Amino acid sequence: MSWLEYNKKINKTAQGPKLVPKESKPLVVVPSQQDEGRENRLYEVKRRVHHCLLERLDLSQLEELDEKLRAKEIRQAIGMLLEEEKEPLNMRERARLAREMEFEILGLGPLEPLLLDPAISDILVNRYNQVYVERKGCLELTDVRFQDNDHLLKIINKIVSNVGRRIDESVPMVDARLPDGSRVNAIISPLTLDGPMLSIRRFSVQRPSLEDLIDKGSLTAEIGETLKAIAVSKLNVLISGGTGAGKTTLLNILSGYIPATERIITIEDSAELQLQQEHVCRLETRPANIEGKGEVSQRDLVKNCLRMRPDRVIVGEVRGAEVIDMLTAMNTGHEGSMTTVHANTPRDALLRLETMISLSGVSIQEKAMRQMISSSIDVVIQLVRLSDGVRRMSAMSEITGMESGVISMQDIFVFERQGIDEQGKILGRFVATGVRPRFVERCRLFGAPLPDGIFVPPTRPLGRF
Repeated sequence: MSWLEYNKKINKTAQGPKLVPKESKPLVVVPSQQDEGRENRLYEVKRRVHHCLLERLDLSQLEELDEKLRAKEIRQAIGMLLEEEKEPLNMRERARLAREMEFEILGLGPLEPLLLDPAISDILVNRYNQVYVERKGCLELTDVRFQDNDHLLKIINKIVSNVGRRIDESVPMVDARLPDGSRVNAIISPLTLDGPMLSIRRFSVQRPSLEDLIDKGSLTAEIGETLKAIAVSKLNVLISGGTGAGKTTLLNILSGYIPATERIITIEDSAELQLQQEHVCRLETRPANIEGKGEVSQRDLVKNCLRMRPDRVIVGEVRGAEVIDMLTAMNTGHEGSMTTVHANTPRDALLRLETMISLSGVSIQEKAMRQMISSSIDVVIQLVRLSDGVRRMSAMSEITGMESGVISMQDIFVFERQGIDEQGKILGRFVATGVRPRFVERCRLFGAPLPDGIFVPPTRPLGRF
């Protein structure tokens, strides 16, 4: 049954738009170049048409339709209701109102145009009337607005409910994801003072490749060859960096070189990894329910995955007690495992692991703790996002063991920063330190030989960062 037939059946006497219920929430109006009075009139038109649409449409019946057919029916309904509207509308205004109402009903309202823009990597909603986006590593303010805090909260609830989570005063923080894999974090009152806040880390539809990182200047071809060999030769990798430095992106790329014959298990708080192999088992944590029960932590999943016969274990990010089980897995037959951690330098990354072990409640001596870390992790890759917005690998370091109670580490490649040009771009180059890593022989045995020439340092000595 089409929308027109259904509408005639249930509403034969309907003439024009109906009264707006008091408890209903209006739609957002994105500011334009029109005068304020005209914007107010368009807002009233949209409010009337929207509520009339909700009254006449049987949403439960629409949910049974195919997605494309459902969108077609709603567009048709909106067009008919706009035709009935007494307020004169030109074609541009009509198209705009129809598009915004379609976004509100089928998508995420004012966020939809931003989600459709492939150049945007982050969407940051600080409050209902302040929305920033990140393009090419630089933040910029948009003219996107929500109607009020309730409207923003409605969109947040729509996002988190789709992944079986909730957000309210008892659980005012939540991690979620969009259907395309984009990472979402929301936090509301009473933890925020100016209203709900929403952060969306976009998931690229076209996943970057190693060649893309080389073209963008994030690393060099020689470093890329080394990364491939590291993944193939089953070295345990720790990727370190700050927020937005590209840790998950590099983890995705490295995992792409894992042979298809191996069984991979991924563990994440909010699923972001997009592995291309066929034999991949994806696990995701679960928060506690409204009674405070039923939580499944990353540590629980790491323990369980060891009973699932994994060849490699990939933990999206270690941030707590699960670090002990992760290191144990790396050191007890699950070579080639990978994870990420938040830290500013490779040495800081190891200190963070020590801190997490200490806070896990496990009684272990400092020397034994460092021995566990040094015997479990082979390579630490440090990523940074510099002031020009470009994400770069600042250092690749190899852990060589223990010496006098301290974990021994040697840099293989580093980014030598030289200054800033007139356009604010960072000047610098990637250089080899001259150290031939110990894992070169292992790479050869796994069929991924690395020529000694790529580890030869430049003739000019290294400067300071």
